[in-house]
Amino acid sequence: KPGVLGAGVTYTLGGIYQQQQIAFAGLVRVFIAALLAEFVLLLFLYERFVLVLAIMGTSLLSTTAVFTGLFLTGIELNITALMGMTMIVGIATEMAIFYVSEYALLAQTMPLRDALIHAASNRLRPIAMTTLAAILTLLPLALDLGQGAGMQQPLAIAIISGLLVQFPLVLLALPVLLWFALGRRKPAQ
Repeated sequence: KPGVLGAGVTYTLGGIYQQQQIAFAGLVRVFIAALLAEFVLLLFLYERFVLVLAIMGTSLLSTTAVFTGLFLTGIELNITALMGMTMIVGIATEMAIFYVSEYALLAQTMPLRDALIHAASNRLRPIAMTTLAAILTLLPLALDLGQGAGMQQPLAIAIISGLLVQFPLVLLALPVLLWFALGRRKPAQ
């Protein structure tokens, strides 16, 4: 009968599939290591667990946009998309650090609510410019323009999707998270 294996005959999936599974496992380990390193560095930088959780929360929420972006464009999740997702953690964290650093500076001279609002308005332009520049730079890859662009298309779509969500998260959700987490305390450390 076709498709039936005889007694003692086994098979394993190999080749490209096997290599892809090994690469996925390695990239998951890199992603977890990056999160742990980010946590330790942020804790060292801000010395406040609440700030670290708020920053990491927004950066991790940005990574969820990768799945939405890939789904909407019909691109499958692969190694390059996972690399883009790992990059989004770093990019979103950097944007959140821009905001939190401005907030910490302003919180020394004004109430919490005012510091959160002013930090968002002061950082709106730099964060918007950085986000827009990155999106425009990756757009040719995302649109599969040019020779070989298709190979990097999942990476570009992953990063663009994460950036589109990161922007409102940092400027809108992060201040709200900090407002609830820090309460009505005046100084930020």
